[in-house]
Amino acid sequence: MNDAAVIAKDGEEHGARRLRFEIFRFNPCDPDSRPHYDTFELDDAPGMTLFIALNLIREQQDPGLQFDFVCRAGICGSCAMLINGRPTLACRTLTGTLPDTVRLSPLPVFELIGDLSVNTGKWMRQMSERLRTWVDVAEDVDLDSLETPMDPDAAQAIYELERCIECGCCVAGCGTAVMRESFVGAVGLNKMARFRLDPRDTREDADFFELIGTDEGIFGCMSLLGCDDVCPKDLPLQTQLAYLRRKMAKVTLTG
Repeated sequence: MNDAAVIAKDGEEHGARRLRFEIFRFNPCDPDSRPHYDTFELDDAPGMTLFIALNLIREQQDPGLQFDFVCRAGICGSCAMLINGRPTLACRTLTGTLPDTVRLSPLPVFELIGDLSVNTGKWMRQMSERLRTWVDVAEDVDLDSLETPMDPDAAQAIYELERCIECGCCVAGCGTAVMRESFVGAVGLNKMARFRLDPRDTREDADFFELIGTDEGIFGCMSLLGCDDVCPKDLPLQTQLAYLRRKMAKVTLTG
């Protein structure tokens, strides 16, 4: 018996409350499909996550329901969606923390695949290629040489920003990203902060300015800090955005 079945059986035995799920449905590849919400009901159970609830609905009520998941542990970012209007991860959301009626919608900004499934990978790749999110070195790297040691404090600072799982929650919660399709979002700006910290990267602030010193980059941020509020990994996005804004503003003053 799988985890979902065990939890469902446990809920039935304990007379759990009845949950009502209003789930967005739309297949953009079907010309006859129209955006709407379908309603499903399910018994709550101790320890049930929204991820488990969605699997139960798909297994028992509607096998055509589309949503994404991979890891079930909050490290792949695949199951991000709007849960009662808030971007977050389904696998880390306990149904016991939710009201009796739960409305689920796909993340805005990203290309819709179907129902709750969006193509965050396409957006992330385009953003990464545009911002050159890799260590930029002035000469070819000798792959046979020993790796240069890094200061532990610098390595820790870089690791902190590397914890981003590219789930798209920060983009979905960003007012600028919703209004301006070309905005790189907090995820892109966080990557730029990460590479600016990396001592192996030979780019100067003026080089980073060429990539993010516009309204599509750091100066497009309206400082609403929705990204910081909804990040499931609690990354210091507010700090990094302020850090980049100061550095890029300094370029404009000295340039």
